[in-house]
Amino acid sequence: MNRTELKLKIYPESILRKKTQAVKDFNQELRDIFNRMVEIMRRHRGIGLAGNQVGLNLSILIADTGDKLYKLANPQIVHKEGKEVFEEGCLSLPNICIKIKRAKKIKVKAQDEYGNFLNLELEGLPARIVQHEIDHLKGKLIIDYVGFLKKMMLINKLKRMNYEGMCK
Repeated sequence: MNRTELKLKIYPESILRKKTQAVKDFNQELRDIFNRMVEIMRRHRGIGLAGNQVGLNLSILIADTGDKLYKLANPQIVHKEGKEVFEEGCLSLPNICIKIKRAKKIKVKAQDEYGNFLNLELEGLPARIVQHEIDHLKGKLIIDYVGFLKKMMLINKLKRMNYEGMCK
């Protein structure tokens, strides 16, 4: 495979609504993709990014907690515990912030960039980021957590704006 150009996808790009495919090849190209995703995420001042957010139909995500950078392939949540509400933004939905109830603690099965199997127990911000990015891998966006009228209002806001900036 040649070096694929990765570019941040902004709503309403159709790939954001597609369920991604499992990673089967753990090679240098995949590791390069993860590293380029980190660059894109940091350039846009994000803390997480999913494969389909950069135009890839791959079940991969990165999550930067400040203390640790996770590069996960084929992640699956196998256990959830507790609930907490927190306001979230999204690089693919600029200037949109939504309060979302998510599990406070999660257990995740995944693979690292080399194909090694991982069992992670995450809590607080790391758990929230990974849940947000796994939603992306399933084609789900933060605007799907609000009612129909609010969702239509937010979609209209996205259509009107020039797609620059993030939550203030």
